[in-house]
Parts: sequence; C-alpha cells; structure tokens
Amino acid sequence: MVNQPSDNRLTRRGFLSAATATGAAALLGGAKLALGQEAAESTAATDLKVPTRPFGKTGVDVPILSVGGTINTADNQLMLRKSLDWGATYWDTAMGYSNGKSEQGMGKFFAAHPGSREKVFLVTKSGNKTPVGLTRDLNASLERLQTDHVDLYFLHGLNKADQLTEELVAWGAQAKESGKIKLFGFSSHDNMSACMTRAAELGGIDGIMLLYNFRVMVLDAATGGKLTTAIDACHKAGIGLTAMKTQGGRMESGDEAAEAELLEAFVERGFSPQQAALKAIWEDERFACICSKMENVQQLQANVAAAVDKTELTASDRAAMTRFAERTCGDYCAGCSEICSRAVADQVLVHDVLRYLMYYNAYNDRHEARELFAQLPAAVRRKLTRVDYSQAEARCPQNIPIAARMKLANELLA
Repeated sequence: MVNQPSDNRLTRRGFLSAATATGAAALLGGAKLALGQEAAESTAATDLKVPTRPFGKTGVDVPILSVGGTINTADNQLMLRKSLDWGATYWDTAMGYSNGKSEQGMGKFFAAHPGSREKVFLVTKSGNKTPVGLTRDLNASLERLQTDHVDLYFLHGLNKADQLTEELVAWGAQAKESGKIKLFGFSSHDNMSACMTRAAELGGIDGIMLLYNFRVMVLDAATGGKLTTAIDACHKAGIGLTAMKTQGGRMESGDEAAEAELLEAFVERGFSPQQAALKAIWEDERFACICSKMENVQQLQANVAAAVDKTELTASDRAAMTRFAERTCGDYCAGCSEICSRAVADQVLVHDVLRYLMYYNAYNDRHEARELFAQLPAAVRRKLTRVDYSQAEARCPQNIPIAARMKLANELLA
C-alpha cells in the first residue's frame, strides 16, 4: 500500500505545496501536478499497486487504471516501465495513435523486457468496419506490437448502432478462435446509449470503452438517463466497461469563480479535482477500469495514488462537481450527437469537430487534432463555417455556441 497518513488519504500538505508552486491554473489544467514533490518523494515504487476488478463476466481481472497509449510510447519507455511496476498493466493503444508509434513503442518495450508481455492486458483498435479491413489492421498491429495476440480488440469509434452488425460480431468470434485476440468489443465517443443497447441485445461483445465522466453524468441525469439505462443493460449482460475522457476535459473554463470554488472544495479533502473526477468513476462498480492519457511519470503517479487511495467522495464533493459541470457546460461536448446531428441539414459532423477541438485545446494534442480534422471529407470542411447552426444550438443541452466553435475549429485545425 502507498505510504500515506493513517486515514489513508492523499497528503493534503503535498497537494497544497503543488498548488503554491504551480498555481490553481496548473492544477486545474489536466492533472499535470496533482501531487506535490513531498508526496512524490514519500511514495516508493513498491508501495504503489493499482487494485483490480473483474472485467464483466469474461473471467479476467484488470487494473482499475489503464495507460492510454495515444502518446508516443516509442520515446516514453519509462512510462511503460513505471506503469508495470505500479500495476497499471492495462495498456490501451490503437493503430493510428501517434502514427503507429504508440504500438511500436509498446512492441519495443516487450522486446526489451522478456516476460513483460504476459503481465499486460493489451488493447488495440481499428477504425475499420469490414471483416477484410479488420483482419488486415489486426495483423499489422500485431507486427508493430511484437506479439502474437492482443487481450482485447476494439472496433474504434462506433457511433451508430447499425454499425455493429452480426457480420462483425462473427468476425470477432473467428478472431478469438484463431488465438489472435482473446476478447472483442468497441469504443464509442457519441451516440453511446444506442450503440451500447445494441451490444447488450446482440451479444458477442466482451468489452466496451465509452466516454464517461462527471460532466456526462450530470447531462445524462438532466436528459432522461438513457446512457445510465444502457450502461445497466451492458453490465447485466456481463460486458466489461472501461471509461475514457474521465476528467471531463480542461477544468480551466474561463469562469474563475467556478474554478476557485471547485479547487476550494477539494483542497481540504487532500486531493485534486482531477483525482476527484477519477474517484467519481471508480465508485461506480459497473466500471472495471478508467483509461487515462498520461504523458509523464508524474501524471501516472498522481493517478496511481488516486487509484490506491481509499477516501470516498462525499455528497458535498459530488455537489461541487455537479455545480462546476452545470456552470461550465458550454465548454464541453458530452457526446449526445444524435441531438445536434438531426438539427444540421448539411450533415456537418458537429460532435467530431468539437472533439478534435477539445483535443487541441484541452489535451494539447495539436498534431492529432489537425490530423483527424484533415480526415474529414473535404466537402464537409469547406462548408464548416457556412452552415446554419441555430437549431442545433437551440437543442444543445450543454448550450454550446456551436457556430463560434466551428469557426474556431476552422481557424485552428485547417
């Protein structure tokens, strides 16, 4: 266990030290220093070990914290080594992350550390939606990863229920029989409730990774709870659930009063708002794991410390997060694309563009954001600022100024 105070909380003094050194903006801007130097020095590597949970009814236990491999792991081997040391051995990547360097980096690590592959629950993904394309992509991923199998293979970015066909589920079953994958499923950023409901009814899906955080919880509760119902259905069907984008994007909203209130709510509790956002998911037993992008060992350590910490959120903690989500909702697209897509006649992919803008602004993934934007159909990009978004803005439950965001995306990402 981590060397912590007797009540097993993260050190308040360490957090306050970090706040003093870096200021509230750094603490609220992506968990770049959620623990202070004192806390970092007091936790030996052997003390930190991420707990595990059953991954649905698959018979597999996974760590509750996953290392999101969107970073260039080819140049960040220390991150992988420390995640192995601390038990964050659910590694998530995809063939397109960092132009393949994410998979290559993990393969490089496996090659350099014999025996490490057996300790890792390895996940990769393909955006292809055909059996032929999936087979080609899987073989290429296995080559980059320097392994003969992955533990879970995802259809990447499912956003329509009818994309999950019996043909693709049959492909997953055949791939499992071949030994190249052990489990099969999909990831989804939007229209998640429909996709998950389809999965629970169809069968053959072992795991799902979905966008889920305190902001999505607030929106779902305010709009009828369809996502909660779908999560329940998948949980009852035995599907292992992994939450992604769990810290709700950047917590610097431009509303300084809201930011100050959120920070104040957690300073006395001894952990950062980012760590509280993780705890909000871990306290939901329906989720086996959180997938988090961590760019350095310091972020990894902060998240591991939150994972092993036993402090539970209070009703006051949750109320503070709810107030922040409600006051800053216009800064965050929560994935309900079925609402805005029906209100835009020209089929502009509003949610995709907003997500790429979030990657650019909140996650500082400027190269990836521009690459993804460039993959949109040229006709869509050309008319991005000429579409009437008034009905979409009127229907958006987050009150996002969509037209202004589309203009900003065109300026930053084109």
